[in-house]
Amino acid sequence: MEIRVLRYFLTVVREQSITKASEVLHITQPTLSRQLAQMEEEVGVKLFDRGTRRITLTNEGLLLRRRAEEILQLVDKTEKELIEQEEQVEGKITIGSGEIASVQLLPTLFESFHEKYPRVTFDLYTATADHVKDQMDRGLVDIGLLLEPIDIEKYEYIRLDMKERWIVLMRPDDPLAEKEAIAAKDLVELPLILPRRLSVQSELASWFGDYYEDLNVLFTSNLSTNASMMVNHGLAYSVVIEGSVPFWDQSKITYRPLYPNLTATSVLAWKRGQPFSLAATKFIEHIKCCLLYTSPSPRD
Repeated sequence: MEIRVLRYFLTVVREQSITKASEVLHITQPTLSRQLAQMEEEVGVKLFDRGTRRITLTNEGLLLRRRAEEILQLVDKTEKELIEQEEQVEGKITIGSGEIASVQLLPTLFESFHEKYPRVTFDLYTATADHVKDQMDRGLVDIGLLLEPIDIEKYEYIRLDMKERWIVLMRPDDPLAEKEAIAAKDLVELPLILPRRLSVQSELASWFGDYYEDLNVLFTSNLSTNASMMVNHGLAYSVVIEGSVPFWDQSKITYRPLYPNLTATSVLAWKRGQPFSLAATKFIEHIKCCLLYTSPSPRD
């Protein structure tokens, strides 16, 4: 007895009419009648009582109905399991990120994803946003955790709720450490370390306003951990994102926020049109499921 014919049988039972069942199954009525007659001949018993208005089941037909439902449930379950087996998700996903506070969102995403796909591993790659994007463009990094601005024509992304605050690094014994916050005029003529990224320098220039031309920029740096070494030796003050604070020895380096407050927004991004592995594709779907409806739309 074929699985296909069992599906025909249950459709007739549900519709209580060969005519209606043939329409549902998209086959002709004579073809369906012939299949049912062959089924009765094969099992050697009468399955239907064919009335003038509707078809009902004999006792033998009721038994076959129950067994057919059990068989088809098992068939459907087995087919689903086989498909899932063929799509066994495994491999490595590379995540690029800078030293920002939003990194603390990653462990929760990793943990929930790993519970579902235990064969997937992650490679965490730390670099500046520009370098991470370069690696994404070359297909070497799957997903980037980046500070805005970002090219919306080039990347798909989800904007995160967490704000990244700009601060000034200094030694704990520095006079500036006595202030609660640092204004632009406080930094005029002091030796400074600014981020190397040009788009960030432009943002800082807007915050400094007229004071920007009077700044004494001694260094630029692509990672705040390197800049903190210069600060520790008293060579300069560094303007950085607060998210890198956990990487420092805070007995040797302290910080104060900028005033007025200056913040940046971070995003999880991936390249548009990029062919991803199954593992990376599933992780992007996981990100969307976890974050999309709790974060503002990227195009708002």
